[in-house]
Amino acid sequence: MTADFFTTTITGAARIGPNRELKRATESYWADRIDRAELERVAAGLRRDTWTALTKAGLDSVPVNTFSYYDQILDTAVMLGALPARYARIEDDLDRYFAAARGNTTVTPLEMTKWFDTNYHYLVPEISDDITFSLHPEKVLGELEEARAQHVPARPVIVGPITFLLLSKAVDGGVPPINRVDELTPLYVDLLGRLEDAGASWVQIDEPALCTDLSPEVLAAVSRVYKAIAADYSRPAISVTSYFGDLREALPALAKTSIEGLGIDLVSADPDAIAAVPELRSKHVVAGVVDGRNIWRTDLDKALATLGTLLGSVGSLAVSTSCSTLHVPYSLDPEDELDDELRSRLAFAAEKVSEVVTLSRALRHGRDTVREEFAASAAAQASREADPRLRNNDIRARLSSVLSGGVTRGPAAERLVEQTERLGLPPLPTTTIGSYPQTSAIRVARAQRRSGEIDNAEYVRRMQSEIADVIALQEELGLDVLVHGEPERNDMVQYFAEQLDGFFATANGWVQSYGTRCVRPPILYGDVARPAPMTVDWITYAQSLTSKPVKGMLTGPVTILAWSFVRDDQPWPTPRIRSPWRSATRRWICNRPVSPSSRSTSPHCESCCHCDHPTNPATCSGRSVHSGCRHPGLRTRRRSTPTCATRSSVRSSVRSQISTPT
Repeated sequence: MTADFFTTTITGAARIGPNRELKRATESYWADRIDRAELERVAAGLRRDTWTALTKAGLDSVPVNTFSYYDQILDTAVMLGALPARYARIEDDLDRYFAAARGNTTVTPLEMTKWFDTNYHYLVPEISDDITFSLHPEKVLGELEEARAQHVPARPVIVGPITFLLLSKAVDGGVPPINRVDELTPLYVDLLGRLEDAGASWVQIDEPALCTDLSPEVLAAVSRVYKAIAADYSRPAISVTSYFGDLREALPALAKTSIEGLGIDLVSADPDAIAAVPELRSKHVVAGVVDGRNIWRTDLDKALATLGTLLGSVGSLAVSTSCSTLHVPYSLDPEDELDDELRSRLAFAAEKVSEVVTLSRALRHGRDTVREEFAASAAAQASREADPRLRNNDIRARLSSVLSGGVTRGPAAERLVEQTERLGLPPLPTTTIGSYPQTSAIRVARAQRRSGEIDNAEYVRRMQSEIADVIALQEELGLDVLVHGEPERNDMVQYFAEQLDGFFATANGWVQSYGTRCVRPPILYGDVARPAPMTVDWITYAQSLTSKPVKGMLTGPVTILAWSFVRDDQPWPTPRIRSPWRSATRRWICNRPVSPSSRSTSPHCESCCHCDHPTNPATCSGRSVHSGCRHPGLRTRRRSTPTCATRSSVRSSVRSQISTPT
């Protein structure tokens, strides 16, 4: 086994398409509007366009097999014959795949949870003791053949056995999946041999789970498995790639095996750790110095300095992103509303590829060969420091006065007495979590307003009609605390970001959340201010339709931060980022931009508020939590209960339970 060292690459790429082409084609296939051949034609075109763009940009090693119709962990489960038996009776392989992802009328889908601490979600494999692993490499071999036919310098990417099993769950009383890792070793050896025969010179094995806390038993398995995989030399060169953290003890364990390369996230990890592992002096290290998961431009001088410190500690060096660009939008080009100053500081996927190429050229041929790119980078850093939007003294003065004043909500017992008297609720009141289905009529109205087909007055009239229907439905059902249904909200985060200073909402900055679910995370670039009311008009209208209290529905500040691209000039938990939200939430339902004492004229509008916090980024656990302001006895119903079932387009699948309205 011999392979030339590559110099310029990325860890992986997005697959949804720059205009969500895969989303539309896949959903059309599910709805029987197109056949499988058409879906595959769209997918092949997206792969071709991605590989062509990366090759033209200057990459000398292009990741392939990063495309997926739904999720890369599901792809790996299929490759290893690890789908649960309940899907076996579905004959068509693609329909079987989508059944595992989404379920159907006869089978339930796999669970879904967060991909480490990102906002992408993966499907959790179910491993029972009666599953017999077997190799099914058709997808990765097919995409390698496809890429080579297009003269792409292809590097197949596969999820490694340790990560696959650590992210799986045992079912039916089975042993922990990681205990079965030795069963996968011969399958990976077989797969690597087939990839060698198919013409692959390098293979990237992704093991991001190695950046988590590992037990001694798992560390021993890492060493054992990769010694066995690397022992067979009838294979391509292997680069084991990690991201989202520091490899710590796993770094020397891998370096002591016979693998040829290691991909290391140097945005998250300490570069000094590389010098402490002497075995890396004979390895090809793929240095992830360009942040693959945030949207800020790279400080090229700083990144080049990091690369320079590695040269004496590794056998050879390649430049890469810290992780796949799956987590950022495709390109800045469609963002016509961006001002030049902010644009100069941003880098989406296409711009990050250019940064990788620039750094690689500077490393190989000297900084002077790319002096213009480095000058632009330095100018962007300087402009950021001088931008007054990053530090709004009025906001900070107001914030300081609030914090120094020791503002509290008062004793809970006293609040309970006042709330009970004001709201007049029964001992066990009922309510819902607020967001009713985004019907086709709502989506059509939103699209018509964007295109100018209807004006804002007509849009408001239609949304008020939807609100009236929702209020009437809840009164008919006998609920005690009502909601307005949130028909006007395109997304639970984007809706607020569009109305706040300090945020920029993109026009086409789509990223994949899961499957065909795509979101446009807002960009938090400056201090946050609320120039005008955000929800008061809608809640006031809803309250005017009923004598029962209507909750004000708010997305909580922590969730807005967690589901946005945040500033990287200060860590998000600091008071400078949190406090503008903290002070705002106390009066958020009234949304008055000037006076803290301003209140809605609605009798209940300041009395009952519900804050959604679906995720807790502080723990990075990916588990759903709910933190809200509720009446102490309030009982909550999920959106998919019969309460909502009388309306059209009820989101009844597991996916709808964690999604936000589009």
